[in-house]
Amino acid sequence: MAKKGSTNDKRKQEKPKVNPDLEGFDIRIDSFGEIQTNYNIDKINEFLNKNVEDKKLVDRDDYKKYKNSKDEEE
Repeated sequence: MAKKGSTNDKRKQEKPKVNPDLEGFDIRIDSFGEIQTNYNIDKINEFLNKNVEDKKLVDRDDYKKYKNSKDEEE
């Protein structure tokens, strides 16, 4: 038999630790399978471009130049 009041209830209440730039970000999937967020997709993409290395492009010779030029623009 399953225990009543399991740890699953606690997990739903706890908020995960997030990057300060994404404080308040919430994402859900509705009954139709559509992703619902409270942030603009452009803001999410900007954050990902700034903070996440693109594994497919890391080995390219011109990637470091591209990455450095993007950092200087900000």
